[in-house]
Amino acid sequence: MTNGLLEQAMKALSEGKTLLYPTDTIWGIGCDATCAEAVERIYAIKERDHSKSMLILATADMLSPDVPQEVRALLLESDRPTTVVLPASYVAPTLPDNLLAADGTVGVRVPRMDFCQTLLRLFGRPIVSTSANLSGHPSPQCYDDIAEELKQRVDCCLPDLPEFRHPATGSSRILKVNPDGTVTVIRG
Repeated sequence: MTNGLLEQAMKALSEGKTLLYPTDTIWGIGCDATCAEAVERIYAIKERDHSKSMLILATADMLSPDVPQEVRALLLESDRPTTVVLPASYVAPTLPDNLLAADGTVGVRVPRMDFCQTLLRLFGRPIVSTSANLSGHPSPQCYDDIAEELKQRVDCCLPDLPEFRHPATGSSRILKVNPDGTVTVIRG
C-alpha cells in the first residue's frame, strides 16, 4: 500500500471532501462522518433520498464502552463483513443528524481491509461508506463497474490498484440491535 494514497485520502477527508475508495466489501464513496456538509455532498453526488441513511466505517476504539459485549462481538469477530445498526450515541465522536436514520441510529462496520483500517486509525474519526453508485443503480463489484459520471462528481478518486483487488464479497450483512437486545437481520 502506498503511503501517497493514504496521504491523498487523509487530505481529502481532513478538508471535508468526498472520497471514492475501496472497502472490505465493494468500492464506496466516503467522507468525514462528523462533517454534515460532506455528508450532504454525498447525498447530492448519489442523488440519494435523505430517508435512506448511510453507514460508517469505524475502529473498535470509536465505539462507546456502553456497546454490549455481544454487539461488539458481532462487529469484531464475525467471519464476514457485518454492519450493525446501533444508537448513534454508541459512536464517538458525535455524528451529524443528516447521517442518522429517523430513529437516531447508524449502521457501523469495523472493516478488516488493511487500507481501511490504516486510514481510519490515521484519520481518527469514522468515515462514511456508501456504495459507489447513483441511487437505484447496481452497486459496483469492482472499480470498472463504477460509472464515469460518478467518478467525476467525487472530489478525490483513488485508483484501481492490485492491492485493492480482492474477491468480490458484495454488500455486508446488516443486523439491527433492537432496544430489547434482540437482533433483527435486515440483510443476510
